[in-house]
Amino acid sequence: MLKIISGGSAYGARLITDQSFRRGDLIYRIEGHRFTEQPTYQTIQVGRNQHIEELGVIAYLNHSCQPNTLIDVTRMEVVAVRDIAVGEELNFFYPSTEWEMDRPFICLCGAPQCVRLVAGAKYLSVDTLSRYFINQHVREMIFETLAQTVTVERDA
Repeated sequence: MLKIISGGSAYGARLITDQSFRRGDLIYRIEGHRFTEQPTYQTIQVGRNQHIEELGVIAYLNHSCQPNTLIDVTRMEVVAVRDIAVGEELNFFYPSTEWEMDRPFICLCGAPQCVRLVAGAKYLSVDTLSRYFINQHVREMIFETLAQTVTVERDA
């Protein structure tokens, strides 16, 4: 069971678990959502120009540069990336789903490898992104950007 807690976080409301999870456990299946082309701070990107809204409880998953969950938009699942204890806040790495954030923000997670500015995968190095699970649509956009860069350099 997941509980939404208001306050006590630099980000406002947060999602807390009242059960433990093991690495690889399914935490939540994303169902009952609608698709939209318009990104907002309350959508999750699932394709180049496709986002899901009406996220339910997972709308309260905050960002962390040292996340304890991942969102797999191919399977529409939230999965534990490490063991999670009862009472922990659940979070994920926003650039794993978002190419460009609707509302970039300064990260306050405090992780040693913190990216500081969360603006989307578009603004992070491939080296930084390689430390995280990254969804297929974001990987495709990374490869396209790299191919465009190589083409521009070759033509120069």
